[in-house]
Amino acid sequence: MFQKILIANRGEIAVRIIRACRDLHIQSVAIYARADRDSLHVKMADESYEISDDPLRGYLDPDMIVEVALNAEVDAIHPGYGFLSENAAFAKKVQDAGIVWIGPDSQTIAKMGDKNAARSIMQKNGIPIVPGTEPLNNRSIHSIAKEALKIGYPIILKASSGGGGRGIRVVEKEEDLEDAFNACKREAKAFFKNDDVFMEKYITNPRHIEFQILADNYGNVIHLLERDCSIQRRHQKLIEIAPSPSISDDLRRRMGVTAVAAAKAAGYTNAGTVEFLLDDNGVFYFMEMNTRIQVEHGVTEAVTGYDLIGRQIRIAQGEILDLSQHDIRAQGYAIEARINAEDVNNDFIPNPGKITTYYPALGPFVRVDSCIYKDYVIPPYYDSMIAKLIVHASSYNLAVNKLSRALSEFTIKGIKTTIPFLINICNDKDFRQGHFDTSYLETKLQELMPSPTSKPEDDVVAVIVAALSARYGA
Repeated sequence: MFQKILIANRGEIAVRIIRACRDLHIQSVAIYARADRDSLHVKMADESYEISDDPLRGYLDPDMIVEVALNAEVDAIHPGYGFLSENAAFAKKVQDAGIVWIGPDSQTIAKMGDKNAARSIMQKNGIPIVPGTEPLNNRSIHSIAKEALKIGYPIILKASSGGGGRGIRVVEKEEDLEDAFNACKREAKAFFKNDDVFMEKYITNPRHIEFQILADNYGNVIHLLERDCSIQRRHQKLIEIAPSPSISDDLRRRMGVTAVAAAKAAGYTNAGTVEFLLDDNGVFYFMEMNTRIQVEHGVTEAVTGYDLIGRQIRIAQGEILDLSQHDIRAQGYAIEARINAEDVNNDFIPNPGKITTYYPALGPFVRVDSCIYKDYVIPPYYDSMIAKLIVHASSYNLAVNKLSRALSEFTIKGIKTTIPFLINICNDKDFRQGHFDTSYLETKLQELMPSPTSKPEDDVVAVIVAALSARYGA
């Protein structure tokens, strides 16, 4: 049984892991950069250690983190998401130091982190993949152009080690190929220290459907249903729904079976996510496997009733998975909205600063995962997500109603946030009817934008007035 866990992360996910540790009566250890000294995870942890005066270096330095873990005499390290969570070298350093890594082993992380290796494994095991190529870096642009013609435009260029929407270029026609390929290589080198780039057929306007996996160390693998992550902007998810409001039970069953087969093909253990692209004809393709907990894990927890972070810890301790696929049933629908500190009307530019007022949404079946509080100063160095609002209801329509109501009550002042934009999505007819794919925001962005002259609280008042007018005919 673990006595102490170090969280190799910050912000909202660090707070979430600390709470899971408390539920299991396990002590938590936080690490932080000086810029994060007032962060909520630092205040909540049983022990906290400053590891760097640089805002990023400490969170990205495996040696520094392992040294703190050894000095704090922890049993395990939980990497959360982002930063080093899918870094195979970090996982190996942790394991070599005699500390338990809460996640899949380093070999699995390496295999699934290399998108070409992952594609190859899936193809060999009969998992459907998008038509594509091996890395193209040693090929001439003439040869690359021939491959593109063979696959058929549009195509998408991807960094082999990419993630988080980085290292991706969609190419519609041949004359744009060379510039896109070179730009993709540069971004891949800058963000992932690996400029390998490969090509896939671009599936036009698909749905992005992912299946949550749990696997113990004894060969037991199940999925906990799917999440629809199609509401995206620049390949970054904004809203996630569990289960998907528009796939059939038969398709859900077939995709779930395939997701479990993919996890088994990878030799997967702990929690992970198998991601698919789903086209208009109900044909789905393996896209990638995320070897960590996802930002959107809360919607799966809401509809299944299982604590995924707690399960991660228990599996890492060596527990046998006491669940079978027959135990997994969705109870209603859950929706997560990511609230970002961004100026929506200024190209969504990050908007860090001091929070002067903070009232999170409340009410039945409303959950807020966050790391902020009144008078907290959001640092300018990190991702702009500051809170996740998760609602749960018996039907998709009621869940959308609840999300709209909760967003309207959520008050954050002192900075600009995406709340008014999210409210407008909730009020959109296509979103309410489940008619959306990954092109949704691209095609509807302008009509969903809040008024640039209004304040967030003004938008909230407008939404409430509109709702009352519709209900009472005022």
